[in-house]
Amino acid sequence: MSSAATVRWGVLATGGIASAFTTELQKMPDAEVVAVASRTPERAKAFADRFNIPRAYGSGAELAADDDIDVVYVAGPHSAHRAAAGMCLEAGRAVLCEKSFTLNAPEAAELIGIARTHDRFLMEAMWMYCNPLIRRLAALVKDGAIGEVRTVQADFGLPGPFAADHRLRDPAQGGGALLDLGVYPVSFAHLLLGEPGTVQAHALLSPEGVDLNTGILLGWPDSGALATLSCSVTAGTPVIASVTGTEGRIDVPNGFFFPERFTLHRAGHAPEEVVAAADAPHDSLRHEAAEVMRCLRAGEKESPLVPLDGSLAVMRTLDAVRERIGVRYPQEG
Repeated sequence: MSSAATVRWGVLATGGIASAFTTELQKMPDAEVVAVASRTPERAKAFADRFNIPRAYGSGAELAADDDIDVVYVAGPHSAHRAAAGMCLEAGRAVLCEKSFTLNAPEAAELIGIARTHDRFLMEAMWMYCNPLIRRLAALVKDGAIGEVRTVQADFGLPGPFAADHRLRDPAQGGGALLDLGVYPVSFAHLLLGEPGTVQAHALLSPEGVDLNTGILLGWPDSGALATLSCSVTAGTPVIASVTGTEGRIDVPNGFFFPERFTLHRAGHAPEEVVAAADAPHDSLRHEAAEVMRCLRAGEKESPLVPLDGSLAVMRTLDAVRERIGVRYPQEG
C-alpha cells in the first residue's frame, strides 16, 4: 500500500461506538468506509443507508470475505471479539478490535497468535493511547518530569441505573463495569508503569454475577509504586486521573482518557497547563484511525502506540481483578 493510498474500511457491528467511529472516518479524506455487517441484513442496510456505505452484509463472514476491504473495525460486545476478529484475520483482513480486547487473556493470546501466524495487522482500539495529550503526558513521565512515579489514580463510573436486561448486566456479553469502563483506568496505569506485580480488588456484584462497583489496587513491588483505580455502573464518578512522582504531579480533568488539557505541578514552579492543539480532535477516534492507516501504509503488523503484548498484559490484569472479585463468564465454564 502506498503512502497516499486511500484505506478502505469495513465496519463489523452497528451500535453506538460503530456509529461514532464511522462518523469520524468519513471526516478523513484518506479513509473510505466501503462495507458494513450486522447480525441481520436489515440492520446492516439501515446503517449503510444512514452513512451512505456501498455494501451491507447480514453476517460477519460475508464482510470478512470482501477482498475490497483493507481493514475491519470490530465493534461488537467483548464476548464476540475473539471469534469476529479471528475470522477476519484468517480471511486476510487487517483488524482494529474494540476494547476490552477480548473476554479474557487466553482469548487475547489466541487472537494475537492468529495475527502473527497469518502476518496480519491487529490492534486493540485503545484510542486513549493515540491521543496526543496522553502521549505527551506519558513522555513527560518517562522523561522524569515528575521524578519517580509513586501513585496513579484514575476512575470511570456511570450513574446508571441499568436494567437487568441491559448488556452491561449480561454475563454472556462480558457485562459489568470492569471490561466496559475499568479497562480505561487499568490501561492508563499500564501505560505509565507497565504490568503490575500485585493485584487486589473488591466489588459489589449484581444478581446476575457481574461487577457493578469495583475498586482496584495495583502494586509494583520493585519500585514501590501503587495505582488506586475504580469503575462503576452505579455511580457517576469524576472520571479524572492523576499521577504523582517524587518531584511533582500531573492532574488530568474530567474525561481523562480524551483530555483537552492537563496540569503539570512541580516543586518550585508555577502550575503549567498543557493544552491540546486547536486542530487536534480530542475524542481520539480519528487519532486511532490515523495510526491504523499509518501502520498499514508502512507495512507494520502492530502499532508501537498500542502494542499487542501490552493489550495482552492489560487482559491479564483484568483477569486477575475478576478472579479477586469472583466474576466468571458463562463461556469460561
